[in-house]
This record gives sequence, structure tokens and C-alpha cells, in this order.
Amino acid sequence: MGEASTQVRTEAPKTGPLQPTPRRTPRLLRAAAWLSLLGILGTHPATAQDAEPSKDIAASLSAQVANAEPEPLPLAEPRGSEESAATDAEARPRKTSSRATPAKQRRGGINPCMTPDPGWGVHDHWSRAPSMGQMISPHKGGITKSGAFDVIIHFHGHEAVRKEFVKTPTGMVLVGIDLGIGSGAYANAFASPGTFERLLASIEAGMASKTGKKNAHIRKLALSAWSAGYGAIEQILRQPSGKKVDALVLLDSLHAGYADEQTKALKSLQIEPFVEFARSAAKGKKFMFLSHSSIIPPGYASTTEVAEFLVKRISGKLKKSKREDVLGLDMIQRFDRNDLHVRGYTGDDKPDHCAHIGLMADIVRVHLQPRWKTPKGRL
Repeated sequence: MGEASTQVRTEAPKTGPLQPTPRRTPRLLRAAAWLSLLGILGTHPATAQDAEPSKDIAASLSAQVANAEPEPLPLAEPRGSEESAATDAEARPRKTSSRATPAKQRRGGINPCMTPDPGWGVHDHWSRAPSMGQMISPHKGGITKSGAFDVIIHFHGHEAVRKEFVKTPTGMVLVGIDLGIGSGAYANAFASPGTFERLLASIEAGMASKTGKKNAHIRKLALSAWSAGYGAIEQILRQPSGKKVDALVLLDSLHAGYADEQTKALKSLQIEPFVEFARSAAKGKKFMFLSHSSIIPPGYASTTEVAEFLVKRISGKLKKSKREDVLGLDMIQRFDRNDLHVRGYTGDDKPDHCAHIGLMADIVRVHLQPRWKTPKGRL
């Protein structure tokens, strides 16, 4: 899903969104459906050599998501609840009936892949100031007297994430980058260290121009990804400039290839940068939020397998958890250690994958804003 930085426009398909596969569907048919679905969503292993699906299909779905008409927005949390999808308060499981409400029903008719547009909040519309992608910044505020400001750079699904990001009246800058289908497109684009360095410089130049502060500079930096976007983050974390990153947000967005498909042993070198970052977060030095669905992709490791591998590498263990979250997400396991937070959910269909983007609003409000103490944005 995602459009290149040149913003090539395509028309949305006339047919409606894909429907979840009924449980009674034979396994072979479900597998065939997933081969098609995963191609559309762009969830591919880290290697650029992997086969990629039709770009026409993915481009059409990207347009469909980006051009969705607003519909009534369901509450992210039940009325009266003080818990949020990203808080430590999750340790207290939400009270549910013996027969939990199905995820589809809790979504209130909302397709998580085409959520309503809440507007822009305290932020101005997209600017083409960055060397790649685009950014939104507060109309006013969000920057200190010395010219310092905070940034989230998100890979894959910039419009979908923007609709969640603006729900929190933060002064942070959001940069959105879409480079096409598959993690290989993102990994290749950021293989050269100069690409990320130029991106950061262009963001600072854009804020200097907007605010009139010639010394505008990035103070705190987060990298975020949904689906295939992790390919860019892997490359950045391997580079010297990757040390500038204070926070990682991976929304159903970390896969790996198999070193041995029979034993399901992962190619650990592909995710080593993430493991190292997780260690730092577990010590309270960095912040990391990782979520996974229960999607089983063909031929490479799922986000569930990678999440469990990562937690095990830092001598941790995911614990069972039961909770109903935003956009019909049903939590089944979690792990917390200082500033490392892992959340596991059920769901093996396209809407379940898209629903993870809905976690962004709480991540910004509950974790990043208090951690960074970003200056308030205002109109």
C-alpha cells in the first residue's frame, strides 16, 4: 500500500473492500486468498530479492485507502474507560462478557483500511519540504526558543497514520514516506547513509523556513512503520545516523526470512538491529513499541514469530493477555520491560492488519508526548 514520493495517482477499484474469509473455508482456499492478500498489503520479507506482486493491484488499494469517504468514527475505547491501547493500565484486563463482541461488530461498520478523516488538528496540510515524502507540522508552536523540535518519520501508509496522529494535539512533526510495494523498496531506498542524512537536513530546513528560526534542528526522533515500511528502518539502524533515533514504533511491521524453513529458524542477522534497539528500550535508554497480528504469510516469518524471537533474545517471555482494543483488535499476549512494549493480537485478515495503525494515537499521547515533553502545537 503506499504511494511513491512522486505521488502517482491511481483510481480506486469499483469493487468493495475484500471481506474476511469465513472460518468454514477450506484451508487450501484460505491459503490461496492469503497469497493474493499479502501481495496487496505489501508485507514482504526483508530481502529485496523476494518476488513481488502486481504493482497495479497495490496501487489501486492505496488509492482506495487514501480516498475513503468519512464515516462515523467509533470510539477507540468504551465510554468511561481510562485505559488506552498503549498504556501500562492494560495490565488490568477489560471486563468482557463470556461471549465477547466480534471484532467486526465492534468496528461499527468502519473498515480499518479506510477510516474516517478527522481533519488536521493543530497541524497544517502536507508540505513537500522533505527530500523524500512529505510532512505536517503545527500551524504554530511545537518548537523551542532555541529552534529544537521533535519528529516522527513514518514509513508506509502516510495518510492512514496521519489520521491517527492528528487525534493528539501534539507539537510534533510527522513525516510520511511511501515508496511502493514490499520491504525491498524501502530497504533499497535507504541503503546509502546519505539518503537518511539528506532527509533529516531537509526536514530541518523546512522547519527553519516555516518558523523563521534559522537554527531549527531536530531534538527527538522516532521512526515508525506499518507493514512493509520496516525495510527502511532496518537500513537506518545499521548506519551512524541511526544512533540519533530515540524511539521505534512497529505496527504489525517486522518480518524476517527463514534460515531453515523446516525448523522455522529465523535469519537473525536481518533483525539484529531491532534486537539491539529492544535491549536499549528494555533498559530505559530508548523507547520501542512493537505489535503483531496472527497473520501467517507464505514462505517467511510472521510478525508473531519475529516478536516472540525478539523478546526471547532479551531473556523475556510474552504473557497471555485478554483485552479489546481500538478498531476491533483483540489482544492475546504482551510484554513490558521499562520502555519496551510488545503487543500481540488475533486477526488474520486485511482489516486486522490495517487496524494496527489505530494504535498510533495512543502511542503518541501516552508514551512519546510524556517522554519527549514536546512543546504544544496550536492553530
